[in-house]
Amino acid sequence: MFNYKLTIQYDGTGYAGWQIQQNAQSIQEVIKSSIQQILREEVNLVGAGRTDAGVHALGQVANFILNEELDLFKFKYSLNSVLPNDISITKIEPVEEKFHSRFDAKKRSYLYLISNEKSPFFYRYSYFYSAQLDSQKLNELSSMLIGSKDFISFSKNNPDVQNKICEVYDVRWRKEKNLFIFCIEANRFLYGMVRTIVGSLLKAYFSKDGIKYLEKIFIQKNRDAAADDVPAKGLFLNKVKY
Repeated sequence: MFNYKLTIQYDGTGYAGWQIQQNAQSIQEVIKSSIQQILREEVNLVGAGRTDAGVHALGQVANFILNEELDLFKFKYSLNSVLPNDISITKIEPVEEKFHSRFDAKKRSYLYLISNEKSPFFYRYSYFYSAQLDSQKLNELSSMLIGSKDFISFSKNNPDVQNKICEVYDVRWRKEKNLFIFCIEANRFLYGMVRTIVGSLLKAYFSKDGIKYLEKIFIQKNRDAAADDVPAKGLFLNKVKY
């Protein structure tokens, strides 16, 4: 058996998210169908993370197993030729047969882009937020997210996930010209977690006491305690580490 790991980039604008679902087009479905079109056999494509509708990826990871060995250079070229322009396979590599892109992942990181200036070139991939921000103050607020905590207040209801504890390893903001870039790395992320964190940090920024506001969100353990989530279009799955 041969196990192959894919590194994938995609523009999630026109998709209902990563995961295959009924009556809506997903990234996973398009890639799986394209692989099967080339190989003429059924494959089980497993992704490292389930990005939501409209969310993009710079480094999504997936894997599938075959009975026969592939010519990787030829297969990558063929697959990218079949895939639409908003999905790209940047790397294909053989891995151990037991490798699982989701369960073997140790860390995942996301980026969120906020534009301070209205621009047709930033519109599709960032959240236009005209209020003036200071990255130092945002970093001070964000530091309290680091560690192993219950993020239930920052996630949408998902009865299939009982454990809401996530360990955040790193979180920071930086400014690049007219863009504010939010970076967060953790062992796992809950449904809607990053977008709710960003929305809550922005609300905390303009609160009289932002730290107490964030502490209250954690204490209440209720999604209604947190702020509205920011738009999906500014969110990118950046990297998956193994």
